Amino acid sequence: MFKALTALPDGVIGFETSGKLEATDYRDVLLPAIEKAAANGAELRIVIVFPQFEGISAGALWQDLKMGVEHMRGWKRIALVTDVEWMVHMTAMFGWMTPGEVKHFPLAERDAAIRWAAG
Repeated sequence: MFKALTALPDGVIGFETSGKLEATDYRDVLLPAIEKAAANGAELRIVIVFPQFEGISAGALWQDLKMGVEHMRGWKRIALVTDVEWMVHMTAMFGWMTPGEVKHFPLAERDAAIRWAAG
């Protein structure tokens, strides 16, 4: 599940995850927020917080990939906030393949992630 973060700087959207991510989480929560943010041609700046990772369905994985491609040119900054080690390593290894800038922040540096995404 994606829960929207509040009190973010203008131009930044953010979410905290919990439980197993499903296709409906992307379709009903994340994608509408991204489409709204991209509607006026603004650069997409997003903060995603993963306190833990409980899995992702095949449908959610497909939605994630599709969303990245559909908004390929819009991504400016993606801040991944997590202490989940494999996510940290994957970001370090494959972040260069993601459109826009991608940066990892530990959970304790959530506020720094938000400031970076806004910058």
